Amino acid sequence: MFILDLMDANKKGKKVAKKSVASSLHTRIHTRDKQKHKKAIRLQAGIHAEDKLHTCDQCDKSFTCKEDLKKHMKTHTGEKPHTCDQCGKSFTCKEDLKKHMKTHTGEKPHTCDQCEKSFTCKEDLKKHMKTHTGEKPHTCDQCGKSFTCKEDLKKHMKIHTGEKPYTCDKCGKSFPRKDSALRHMKIHTGETSYTCDQCGKSFNVKRSLLSHMKIHKGVKLHACDQCGERFRCKLQLRQHMTIHTEYRPHTCDKCGKGFTRKEHLQRHMIIHTGEKPYTCEQCGKSFALKQSVKSHMLVHTEEKPHTCDQCGKGFSSKIGLTVHMTIHTGEKPHACDQCGKSFALKRSLKEHMKIHTGEKPHTCDQCGTSFTQRSHLTVHMKIHTGEKPHTCDECGMSFTHSSTLKIHLHTHSENKPFYCDQCGKGFILKSALKSHQKVHAKVRNYSCLLCEKSFSLLSVFKLHQKRHSSVKSFMCFECGKCFFTNSELKQHQLVHTGEKPYKCSHCDKRFSLLGNMKTHERIHTGEKP
Repeated sequence: MFILDLMDANKKGKKVAKKSVASSLHTRIHTRDKQKHKKAIRLQAGIHAEDKLHTCDQCDKSFTCKEDLKKHMKTHTGEKPHTCDQCGKSFTCKEDLKKHMKTHTGEKPHTCDQCEKSFTCKEDLKKHMKTHTGEKPHTCDQCGKSFTCKEDLKKHMKIHTGEKPYTCDKCGKSFPRKDSALRHMKIHTGETSYTCDQCGKSFNVKRSLLSHMKIHKGVKLHACDQCGERFRCKLQLRQHMTIHTEYRPHTCDKCGKGFTRKEHLQRHMIIHTGEKPYTCEQCGKSFALKQSVKSHMLVHTEEKPHTCDQCGKGFSSKIGLTVHMTIHTGEKPHACDQCGKSFALKRSLKEHMKIHTGEKPHTCDQCGTSFTQRSHLTVHMKIHTGEKPHTCDECGMSFTHSSTLKIHLHTHSENKPFYCDQCGKGFILKSALKSHQKVHAKVRNYSCLLCEKSFSLLSVFKLHQKRHSSVKSFMCFECGKCFFTNSELKQHQLVHTGEKPYKCSHCDKRFSLLGNMKTHERIHTGEKP
């Protein structure tokens, strides 16, 4: 009996001991949790009190806890011990590597309940949610612009401070952000990491490729609420909106002209400086813009990458195709409020308006003749220089402009696709037919104030006015005789040169004037003049 009581007491003692140990361990768990909780409270209190005891001896940046300082020191040492086994990219801390690995696995566990867009990490989702709520708690004290996150505000502040700590060791150009400097370096290395699988075009950054892909998909999500025009990206829409607001923050200090974008002002300044740093290797012609020399090179290569899907006609530039497409659509949204004439392009309307205002800002320094367009002055200058780079292969006749040569070539082919439905007369150009039709309609919009004579064509009216003023601007350098028009001068010069460029298609007889040749050909055809 005594032994049994002793055994029971021993068992009870063991149970009490076990219970005591378990109780001790359980107490430690709570104590440890309390210690951790106290540590978290102290850390949080340090953040609020801005108590940053751990300071970097390299850049004097301070941190609330020692672990953050250790992590930061790796930016100075360049230490990146955590490497991705997929692409070899290295990181300073393990957490960054974990985030990066999701780009390879495609894992995006955090989804927005507003638009169903997914993200690899929770922080990115939180940042994204502010786009729906419109929350921008971080405001710049310099200009009042607000941002969704503190990092974006810090980047923005460098605009005001002018701080550009990242410099390219190749060309010396500086940047406010490291990613901008790395992106720039790819220009020197020629590295293009992102390639379009549709057309093979390569890009330095991923977002440029994504933006480019919208061209193939035809996606234009961003619409203007003023005119309904749609754009591929939000930035293009913002730039477009300045047209409606007429807000021009960038002003030229030379002529006072305003621009919506800084790069447009920089491009404009070249007009005043006259700088043309880009030269064509084929013909030596110089250009102010790099894009202009690229477009010009297509003249030599005869490459026409932009093709019309309606008629198959090719164009060297996209703007050329856009202008051409209005022929098929018949769209002319820009109307003149003076005479009601409509135009496909806004710039065409602007040029047209100069007819009503009488504005001729481009003046020839040789003879004082003024023009509404700069291109017209450029063509006119060739009269003084005698430059005629465009030559006809059929008769050897040379022209100052390529468009004039194209018109001239029709005289050899005798192809006149435009016929008058009133009298059956054929014309090489559609514009010539329109002018001719005014004769039948008896429309005479242009009246001379001196003799009350009316004209259907503006060009004939202007020529008539010159005859009243007796101003003969075109002089023959051989004999000193002056003429009202350049065409009259050219006809006269054939007297001195003895040139007879027009040959009868029926016999070998040649003529200096086209009209004389046509009159002669009627002898062979039997047609009455």
